[in-house]
Amino acid sequence: MARTIDSAKRIINGTYGSVWLDGERLAECYGAQAKVEINSETVNLCGQFMEAYKPTSGKGSGSLMLYKADSGMAQRMQSIQDGVVPECTIITKLADPDSAGAERVAYYGVQFTDLTLADWQAATMGKVTVPFTFTRYEYLDMIPVQ
Repeated sequence: MARTIDSAKRIINGTYGSVWLDGERLAECYGAQAKVEINSETVNLCGQFMEAYKPTSGKGSGSLMLYKADSGMAQRMQSIQDGVVPECTIITKLADPDSAGAERVAYYGVQFTDLTLADWQAATMGKVTVPFTFTRYEYLDMIPVQ
C-alpha cells in the first residue's frame, strides 16, 4: 500500500503535545521522547556470508524535557536516598488540531533514572531533562494511516 502526505497539514506540530504523570498533567513539560530498543543476538548461518540477528529482548527508555518551575520532581524522588525508587505511569499525547487525529501512548512501570539537584545559569531559563525507563507500553489512540 502506497502512503502519501497530501498536505503539509498532516504533519503533526509538537506544540500540541502534553504529558500526564500518574494522572496529573505536567504543565512544565515542553518535550518528550520514548523508544524501545530491540536487543538481538548475532546468528551465523552456514552458507550465508552476512550475519543474521535474532531479537531476544527489548528495553524501553525515554526522557521528559521540563521547564524548572518548582521542586515537583525532587519531591517525587525523595525516597531514593532510602533506596526506594518510585514507579509511575506516563501518558503522552500529541494532538495537533489541524492534523488527521491524535496519538496517545501509555508507559507503565516507569522509573526515573536520575535526579537533577541543581543546573542553572544566570540570564537563562531553567530546564531539566528527566530520563526514564519503562517495562511496557500501550497505544491508547493512533492516527490513521492514509
